[in-house]
Amino acid sequence: MCVTQAAVTPQQEESAVSAPVWSVDPRTGKQREQVAVEATAEEVDRVVRAAHAARGYLADRAVRAALLRTAADLLDEARDQLVEAADAETALGPARLTGELARTTYQLRSFATIVDEGAFLDVRIDHADATQTPPWPDLRRYKLPLGVVAVYAASNFPLAFSVPGGDTASALAAGCPVIVKAHPDHPATSEVAASALRRAAERVGVPADVIAVVHGFDAGLELVKHPLIAAAGFTGSVRGGRALHDAAASRPVPIPFHGELGSLNPVVVTEAAASERGDQIGAGLAGSMTLGVGQFCTKPGFVLAPAGPAGDGLLKSLTDAVSNTDAGVLLDHRMRDNFVAGIKERVELADVEAPVTPGSGGEHTVSAGFLTVPARRLAEGGPHDVLLEECFGPVTVVARYESDDEISAVLGRLPGNLTATVHLSAAEGEGTEGRAGELIAELTPLAGRVLVNGWPTGVAVAPAQHHGGPYPATTSTSTSVGGTAVERWLRPVAYQDTPAALLPPELRDENPMELPRRINGVREQRG
Repeated sequence: MCVTQAAVTPQQEESAVSAPVWSVDPRTGKQREQVAVEATAEEVDRVVRAAHAARGYLADRAVRAALLRTAADLLDEARDQLVEAADAETALGPARLTGELARTTYQLRSFATIVDEGAFLDVRIDHADATQTPPWPDLRRYKLPLGVVAVYAASNFPLAFSVPGGDTASALAAGCPVIVKAHPDHPATSEVAASALRRAAERVGVPADVIAVVHGFDAGLELVKHPLIAAAGFTGSVRGGRALHDAAASRPVPIPFHGELGSLNPVVVTEAAASERGDQIGAGLAGSMTLGVGQFCTKPGFVLAPAGPAGDGLLKSLTDAVSNTDAGVLLDHRMRDNFVAGIKERVELADVEAPVTPGSGGEHTVSAGFLTVPARRLAEGGPHDVLLEECFGPVTVVARYESDDEISAVLGRLPGNLTATVHLSAAEGEGTEGRAGELIAELTPLAGRVLVNGWPTGVAVAPAQHHGGPYPATTSTSTSVGGTAVERWLRPVAYQDTPAALLPPELRDENPMELPRRINGVREQRG
């Protein structure tokens, strides 16, 4: 059930007056329209119980695959309405949002293919074997859906990490109904997307209750505490994510909480790389850190660059490129205020300079820029530690290092990240000189994705993708992008010495569903 203005009953009238949900234009800060009311505890309970009651309709993999593909089709049909609503609420622009919608529908169809194949069920059959030490009983293992999943939508991706996004798609692929807590920055977009998903469910013969959207801060807390919620996925701030994580862990029955909270995404540029192609690296950095007005979770927010002429050339290129970047609108005015305040705090630190000063670009906009600081300041700790925290918006910090030891000292003080990047010279990349291998070894413990000679913005929806990392990047070791994201919403169960007639079809010897399997530890050859 979507709690929309049209669905308000007389009993909810007082709630609708006292807790409206408004669509707001970030370009002006003005309210556009009331699109919903905040859900009460009773409404949250109702939608969760309805989703729980409908979960059996997702048991059939063919139905799930059809639902995912139909949802993608209906979202494509609603493209103009979705892009218009999302642009009005986020100021991200039609071109960016059209691309994001394409990514979103591709993601849904990709999970449908994964469901068709069935390898994610991880079917394993070990036949009884008295010759083993100790003897084996007959064991048959596969994975089952956890139950109703709560999804907390992200602010910066109103489609790909929101109502129809990766958490929703992967949970449905696993066979789990989904309740999405809509993000307050794009409630109208959320309602349009939810309508498409619910119509898709009905079109394939599944109750619309397997997908629901609720609005409101309190509704989000009620959701994570509800006894029928079996797991949660979150993309947002460290503060908000940690509060929900702790609530999930403190329940009488704790549940998995897969949260993406924050990331600095460090970049190391070797002196050889800066000497060889500093202009190119500086321009690439500018494009990556200002992409989407610096509101990507993979924005390179911290760079270790060499002191001296090689680093100076890189900074000149970065200065030229950032200086030519237009002021932009952040997702909401609260984020704008936090960005301006965060920049002010940082530029007041000793030895911090701003070759291009970021900050307020106008009443409703922000300007891009970057800060520099000697790396030794960050190796020392103290008030400069704020430079090692994410600042959401179009800014990066460039720390100038004098030696390899300074690089190692600073990297040793960084928190967990989604990504870590190293830029090498051609010779270093071939392993013929430099300490490239050592740098990759130092970066690997810091992040879930390590890049060489690239930029972290842009997360391919690919089978081998990993979008996660050590805390506070994420609260678990799982990924929220790529095919293995489905694993978050499953649990393994093994049947021992169970008569064939009582086994789930997936675990029977004849393999009626033609699933990929391992038999006695060996991958079964089919066809």
